[in-house]
Amino acid sequence: MTDAPIPPEPTPAKPKRRPRYSGKNPRKFHEKYKELNPERYATDVEKILASGKTPAGSHRSIMVDEILEALAPKPGDIAVDGTLGYGGHARAILERIAPGGRLIGLDVDPMELPKTEARLREAGIGAESFLAVRSNFAGLPKVLAQYSIEGVDIILADLGVSSMQLDNPERGFTFKESGPLDMRMNPARGEPASKFIEHISEARLAQLLEENSDEPHARVLASAMKRSGEPIRTTGALAQLLRNALRGATIKSDEAELAVRRVFQALRIAVNDEFSALDTFLRHLPQCLKPGGRAAILTFHSGEDRRVKKAFQAGEREGIYSEVARDVIRASPDEIRANSRASSAKLRWVVRSST
Repeated sequence: MTDAPIPPEPTPAKPKRRPRYSGKNPRKFHEKYKELNPERYATDVEKILASGKTPAGSHRSIMVDEILEALAPKPGDIAVDGTLGYGGHARAILERIAPGGRLIGLDVDPMELPKTEARLREAGIGAESFLAVRSNFAGLPKVLAQYSIEGVDIILADLGVSSMQLDNPERGFTFKESGPLDMRMNPARGEPASKFIEHISEARLAQLLEENSDEPHARVLASAMKRSGEPIRTTGALAQLLRNALRGATIKSDEAELAVRRVFQALRIAVNDEFSALDTFLRHLPQCLKPGGRAAILTFHSGEDRRVKKAFQAGEREGIYSEVARDVIRASPDEIRANSRASSAKLRWVVRSST
């Protein structure tokens, strides 16, 4: 009996080459492989940070020192970061409340929350010190009740959109690269911005542009969106439609770009019902703080700041808060030079009454 022939060994698959990009440096989000892998290309990322830019897929926390001064965290404190994001503020607070402290980090984004939790765990922060919960910050009372926590010492809410959300075209927040017109913080809930524009009336859309972003050309732009003749499916299509509408209204190109940004902001606020969530959070904030507990809120829009200011002032008049920031706190000139996204940030803080 003859031996069966031995089949030849399979040829090992060649590793896939990184897709090439045009030009000297990558321009599109997904081509920035070094920025998206900071652990492997730490030196390159440091150069980007030193130039005052934010690496793709990451986020630079704003006004960290000012927030720590306002919240005055100390060892053993129980803290809440109501908008965890990339985790920069949370990490700074965790360093101050150790040993014995604990931080609860809330975030509604199902895509970014697991990444941030993994990042903090890799930094050596264990479950006894940090708990990640997928929830909008408006649901804080329910979260505290779920874990039998009657009140906390510190609450932070950073209302800005994280850079990793803004820069990724697949999330639909940016028009630097065209992507699906989505804008949902939680893509599994609600309707995307494309559907929102289809369903809303022209008059209500114009009103939202005025309320959510103080847009002076609200009526012209609302009319252009509602009378485009076809559904607006991508961020690129929306941006170009807005530019064309303003060009017809003899608006200068630099002012047109600012208007496009304002429209994107207004739609994002509406799609995620951000003002309603903030109002709910402010209403429940006192009951979530221990007597003498401190809260700080970082806003990036006049509509947000007005709500925070009025709620804090009303709480002080009613004796709920014993101290309130008299003046808004802004980022330093050095921080703004290093991170232009800090330019519109406004910080306010409050202290819960001890009685």
